[in-house]
Amino acid sequence: MPGTVKLHRVIAAPPEKVFRAFTDVNAIVKWFPPHGFVAKVDKFDVKEGGEYRMSFTNFTTMKSHSFGGKYLEVKQNEKLRFIDKFDDPNLPGEMTNTITFRKVSVGTELNVTQEGIPDVIPVEACYLGWQQCLELLVQLVEPNIPDEG
Repeated sequence: MPGTVKLHRVIAAPPEKVFRAFTDVNAIVKWFPPHGFVAKVDKFDVKEGGEYRMSFTNFTTMKSHSFGGKYLEVKQNEKLRFIDKFDDPNLPGEMTNTITFRKVSVGTELNVTQEGIPDVIPVEACYLGWQQCLELLVQLVEPNIPDEG
C-alpha cells in the first residue's frame, strides 16, 4: 500500500515569497534536495499542465535518481498540486503532492501532503527528507534582506 506524509509549518515570510520559492528554478535547487543531495533541473514549467524534470545526486556516492511530473493545479500564492514519477522502474507509481499556502498573522501557514510513496521507500525517510527541505526553505525565505545600493 503506497504511503503518505503530511507536514505542517508556519513560516515567518509572506505567502508570495514562500510560493515563489516553490516556483523559481534557482530557489528549487537551493532548498528542495534533502541534506546530502544536490539538484539539477532539466525542465521547469510551473503552470497547469506544465511539466518538470529534475534529478537529485547523493553527494557522498555521486549516484543520482531522476524524476519528473506534471503540475495539476497552480493557484498563485495559494496552492500547488503536482505529480512525481521516478524514472527508476524499481520505484513504480505516481506520487501526488499538494502544497497549500495560507496567509496568517505571522507569515504563511504551509501544508504539504505527499501521497502514493512507493512501498520500497520508507515513509519515515520521506518525512525526514521533507523536514530537511523545509528547514532549508525557511533559511531561504525568512531573512528580509534590504536592497543593496
